[in-house]
Amino acid sequence: MFNSLAGRVLALTVIFVMVAEILIFVPTVARFRTDYLQERLERAQIASLSILATPNDTIAPELEQELLANAGVTNIVLRRDFMRELVLTSPMTDMVAETYDLRQAGPVELISDALYVMALGGDRLIRVIGLPVQGGGTAIEITLPETPLREALISYGLRILGLSLLISVITASLLLTAVDRFIGVPIKRVIGHMAAFRDDYQNPDRVIRPESNLREFRSAEQAMSDMQVRLISALRQKDRLATLGEAVAKISHDLRNMLTTATLIADRLENSADPAVRRTAPKLINSLNRAVSLCESTLSFGKAEEAAPERRIVDLHALVDDVFDAELLVRDGGGGSRVSFANEVAPHTRIEADPEQFYRVLLNLVRNARQAMENQPEGGRVVIACDARSGEHCITVSDTGPGLPTKAIEHLFKPFQGGQRRGGSGLGLAISAQLVLGHGGRLELAETTTAGTTFVITLPTRDLRLVAQTPISPLQTRMGGDR
Repeated sequence: MFNSLAGRVLALTVIFVMVAEILIFVPTVARFRTDYLQERLERAQIASLSILATPNDTIAPELEQELLANAGVTNIVLRRDFMRELVLTSPMTDMVAETYDLRQAGPVELISDALYVMALGGDRLIRVIGLPVQGGGTAIEITLPETPLREALISYGLRILGLSLLISVITASLLLTAVDRFIGVPIKRVIGHMAAFRDDYQNPDRVIRPESNLREFRSAEQAMSDMQVRLISALRQKDRLATLGEAVAKISHDLRNMLTTATLIADRLENSADPAVRRTAPKLINSLNRAVSLCESTLSFGKAEEAAPERRIVDLHALVDDVFDAELLVRDGGGGSRVSFANEVAPHTRIEADPEQFYRVLLNLVRNARQAMENQPEGGRVVIACDARSGEHCITVSDTGPGLPTKAIEHLFKPFQGGQRRGGSGLGLAISAQLVLGHGGRLELAETTTAGTTFVITLPTRDLRLVAQTPISPLQTRMGGDR
């Protein structure tokens, strides 16, 4: 019951009404006790007047006891003309336990006295002092047993409690009905639309239509309607892009095979006897190689997702050497490139990573740096270093190239937008960033100026002694992987 909105509203309403009733109950009980005692004082004064009206102020003992019983007291003392006179009396079996002066009592005192009588009062004899009505003296004192007073207070309190519970239940029921009508119904309607949209989220008829008359619920329904419309549009666009991506992957696969064949044929043009053909053949081959590279990058990026990294202990220094060896082959085959490479990673530096994926990351960064500097007359230099900090490894890839253009910086890690050179696909950095993110790290551009560019790879570290693996050479795990 209390796990539902209606149940909690009902419980809270009862609690709040009872708290309010308690705040009313305490002064009401105090008022009831004061009225009770004041009534006994007035009765005692009336009884005393019957004595004062008789000759010699005498009265038969039987009539005296009857007057005291009707007044509900045991003794009556009247103060007037600066004298204290015992008007009516009966034999006292107990001593007076407490005296209450109603002439000077404040609200706090009256409340505390009433609560004390209800909680701890009992078979005691008490004295009460008050003012006579109609100027019948300066004060009147009575003694009376406390038990009847306590019983009257408890009876009155139980009646107040029962009335409070009745009011609480009626109020809670009315409030529950109102909440269900004005809040529960709109919420159930929204929940129903959400469930219907969940079961058939591509059906536009399942989009909620704002109908509530309450401003807050109407705003919520409008926001949900906008979200559902945008979600349907995004899902449709995603489906179209998925279909288009599949078609592009197929086209790129077939086109790559065609271009590979064209490249093999173009290689023979370099041996042509025609000087013009020999001059244009390298440019044609370079264009074909760029087209093949674009097809391969598109196919690689078009995969649903990269495989989860198979982490193991990797010798980072040896891995960097492998990357540089691959680029040296490309550089030396490129004819005269003066780009040099420096491995400043400390020997036997170990990281926990997927060697194949991390090789691709470093190769992409190094290749981009080499390609940016290969047309510089003075050449350039690529440096890879590693700094082991608390809880992470920071691997820097720096070059002395001309820096990145502003457009490339704005779209650096976005597919097909962050290309730095003419003919580039812009996929290398996007793929590298995804691979580093899969390792729980991040790839960031630290600095780029006309004096060079620096990328930083941050990888989390843990105690490698806990990893039961022997450091292996990255070449042992890289058997023709897609780079």
